[in-house]
Amino acid sequence: MGRKAGLSDEKLRAVPDNNLTSFNDTERLVIELADALTNTPSDVSDELYARLRNQFSEEQLMQLAAQIAFENYRARWNRLFNVESDNVYYGHNAS
Repeated sequence: MGRKAGLSDEKLRAVPDNNLTSFNDTERLVIELADALTNTPSDVSDELYARLRNQFSEEQLMQLAAQIAFENYRARWNRLFNVESDNVYYGHNAS
């Protein structure tokens, strides 16, 4: 999904290490939202919400939140049923 959304291999490899230097300010803000919504319990501070509203419309935020919530749903569903990766992603350095 990441590559289809235009993410480079560099960015895809950076996410697990939490190395966000290759991401721009908007992308880092979206990642911060995803982290806040993924935490248990989820918590979006007033300060984060204000920064999000400076960058995104209410409709855009609803779409972002819906996609993040759906990905959280899928991750939890997959964990229950022990669904593993089907290995469709291979970086440039993969053999």
